[in-house]
Amino acid sequence: MFRYSIVLLAALAGVVAAPVASRPVAPQAATAAPMVHISNFTFGPQALKVKVGQTVTWVNDDDIPHTVMSGSKLFKSKVLDTGDTFSFTFTKAGAYPYFCSLHPHMTGKVLVSA
Repeated sequence: MFRYSIVLLAALAGVVAAPVASRPVAPQAATAAPMVHISNFTFGPQALKVKVGQTVTWVNDDDIPHTVMSGSKLFKSKVLDTGDTFSFTFTKAGAYPYFCSLHPHMTGKVLVSA
């Protein structure tokens, strides 16, 4: 409030005021880590695009347990209760379909590019 009063008084008096120092700007956030949310018996997003070297994290937002298992058995989570997470780092380009071993109709895919 005080800072603005000085600027207003200076403007009314015809005095050119020096620019008021602005607040520091927070650095721009880095790109969010790739995540898949498990909710209502679905993986969302159903297909996720990432780059080689990125780690994908699955989060169980459902009220019941789920798992994350690749069709090729490259990765397999423990049973994830509500709020639990599972992460996997993809080191090769390709398409990686996965499913919930407790509810096999739940499917998803990670598409990894170089």
